[in-house]
Amino acid sequence: MECNRDEALRAKTIAEDRIGKKDFPGAKKFALKAKTLYPELDGITQILTTVDVYISAENKISGETDWYGVLSVSPSADDETLRKQYRKLALMLHPDKNKSIGADGAFKLISEAWSLLSDKSKRLAYNQRTQNNVAKPKPKPPVTTPTPNKRSDTFWTICLRCKMHYEYLKMYLNHTLLCPNCHEAFMATETAPNRLLLLLSSNFVFLILLFKYPSHPAEVCCDSLYALFTLSCAC
Repeated sequence: MECNRDEALRAKTIAEDRIGKKDFPGAKKFALKAKTLYPELDGITQILTTVDVYISAENKISGETDWYGVLSVSPSADDETLRKQYRKLALMLHPDKNKSIGADGAFKLISEAWSLLSDKSKRLAYNQRTQNNVAKPKPKPPVTTPTPNKRSDTFWTICLRCKMHYEYLKMYLNHTLLCPNCHEAFMATETAPNRLLLLLSSNFVFLILLFKYPSHPAEVCCDSLYALFTLSCAC
């Protein structure tokens, strides 16, 4: 066991040296080796966290730093998840509590990530720039025939802020979209359509005319009187 500890210390020293040379993948390799040899080795968890922050910061998405990766959260993470993860990393990387090499720079990176992602307008603008996480699709044109094959290519979702229902192509499933109604970002997860929408889509040919958003004819507001439905029997 003592032999493992000595080997782990040597691997940790090499990892710290690689951090100083900004060879972060190499640093992670030796830090993981040290942790495997002696999991209780002092400071090894902090070194791994530091290295992961630097590796994520070097990852670019559409030319932008991967700030979600820096905080080790998903792009769909809510405000509370972001806050908890930032606090967890800040406690581990704060220079007053972590004197290991590279910790100060890693702390500055997570602080920058938090500053951007905790601001709703900055976060939305960042999402739009990266494009991989945010899309502004054109909603599907109104359906004039209840064709099952076409229906299978779409899904229903809802903006949790304003309760507006939308039908989008499957390619936008689980993407963060911009709600045309309240202009807030929301995760387009698949939801069951409102009962009225389900009845219309299965039993009628219908035309949806939105007075509030004429440029988005496929959007359906189920909780307001913005829509005028012209119905005819599908028989």
